[in-house]
Amino acid sequence: YQSDDPVTLWVNKVGPYNNPQETYNYYSLPFCHPGTNPSHKWGGLGEVLGGNELIDSQIDIKFQKNVDKSTICQLELDEAKVRQFKDAIENSYWFEFFMGFVGELHPDKNSDNGKHVLYTHKNIVIKYNKDQIIHVNLTQESPKPLEAGRVLDMTYSVKWLQTNVTFARRFDVYLDYPFFEHQIHWFSVFNSFMMVIFLTGLVSMILMRTLRNDYAKYAREDDDLESLERDVSEESGWKLVHGDVFRPPRYLALLSAVVGTGAQLAMLVLLVILLAIVGTLYVGRGAIVTTFILCYAFTSFISGYVSGGMYSRNGGKNWIKAMILTASLFPFMCFGIGFILNTIAIFYGSLAAIPFGTMVVVFVIWAFISFPLALLGTVVGRNWSGAPNNPCRVKTIPRPIPEKKWYLTPSVVSMMGGLLPFGSIFIEMYFVFTSFWNYKVYYVYGFMLLVFLILIIVTICVTIVGTYFLLNAENYHWQWTSFFSAASTAIYVYLYSVYYYHVKTKMSGFFQTSFYFGYTLMFCLGLGILCGEFWNI
Repeated sequence: YQSDDPVTLWVNKVGPYNNPQETYNYYSLPFCHPGTNPSHKWGGLGEVLGGNELIDSQIDIKFQKNVDKSTICQLELDEAKVRQFKDAIENSYWFEFFMGFVGELHPDKNSDNGKHVLYTHKNIVIKYNKDQIIHVNLTQESPKPLEAGRVLDMTYSVKWLQTNVTFARRFDVYLDYPFFEHQIHWFSVFNSFMMVIFLTGLVSMILMRTLRNDYAKYAREDDDLESLERDVSEESGWKLVHGDVFRPPRYLALLSAVVGTGAQLAMLVLLVILLAIVGTLYVGRGAIVTTFILCYAFTSFISGYVSGGMYSRNGGKNWIKAMILTASLFPFMCFGIGFILNTIAIFYGSLAAIPFGTMVVVFVIWAFISFPLALLGTVVGRNWSGAPNNPCRVKTIPRPIPEKKWYLTPSVVSMMGGLLPFGSIFIEMYFVFTSFWNYKVYYVYGFMLLVFLILIIVTICVTIVGTYFLLNAENYHWQWTSFFSAASTAIYVYLYSVYYYHVKTKMSGFFQTSFYFGYTLMFCLGLGILCGEFWNI
């Protein structure tokens, strides 16, 4: 900026402080409206999906020019306006352009009803370094009673102060260092790391002491089948199902689709975390969401490649069905949840409703980038990694599966499998949930990278152990059980979200509740598919 350059103050949205997603246009409340045709600012795909609508307040602010007191407008109150303001005050409405409340409710000792007041003066303090704005603070003063027929003089003042804070460090004031870098955060990572050491030791012991010699035995060539059958007749447990363990799983196309999607999501999360560490994506509004959508589109080749290879290796014939399922399964699940939430937002008139034009943009990205890349990946995976590579021959007649104790059934193994992966991430889930639902800026992506790598290792170890116990029970339908033993991590995360909702937040109302559990369901579906893919590694 140059001296006396105009500085725009954008107003965005208002809403109940305890319901972060329940937001409305700033001028849905009867504040002073700007003149005709105020300019709007479109900040990108992620910002629109985040429910932002920036409107020029047309408050006259000039760079480095103080304003002692100036009138915004004369606000004439009537019964309808008073009713709107009272409802907003009682629900602790807040502005987007500063962290505060519309008003306060002052108890009146002589009356059962509270006395509603509205702040009429906005005091804007702007700190600058040379020609750049570093920090803006907006406070409110001059509370006036809300009474019908009263005319309120809405005013503002502007004060400019110099600061030594550089432009590169301007965002630090919004980062809660004591919260995110607390000792409990470091302790949780250390605790998860010790869990990794324990699990890798357990898996290594199983593989080295139990499986090494036997695997060599069952990897013999076909010309040694007679001695192999003789040895097998004297053995028990998992060794009896070596001729059935590589049978194609049920619902092969669906399993291939979720495994391929999981591989894509794993690469997507890793890529976004690295970009956030390198590029400080948390600074820009909607930057994380935009990056996520674009990276998802461009990593669709991975899902097609992994899915196509797996489908072909297991003898799948209807590869077009598998390709379409892979490319559309997760996006359409998210679309279904998003459609329901969007309908609710439209009914409430909230800014959380996604505009039709934005829907078209997202669909075009999927149809013309994501879908073709998934198709290409399926073709490449089918031809390059689709050859069967089983170490032993599959028997013609399936072996009957004996009855086993309840704790060795696939459902129990699946549910137990998610406990340890959840234990490795649940502390980080608290920080992620608090950032998303309680107005904090998540910036410790280094922690997230460590926890994500720990989650991968723990999940792989858990699926190995779970599969071993299942095969030892002579149950060779292991593929889906291995997937769900890892994917069940998402069930525990969802249960934790229920606890978080009731204990850690003050959310209320159908709108916010539906958005909370809808968004969490979408997140847990992605997490479950992502974790479930690790058995395939």
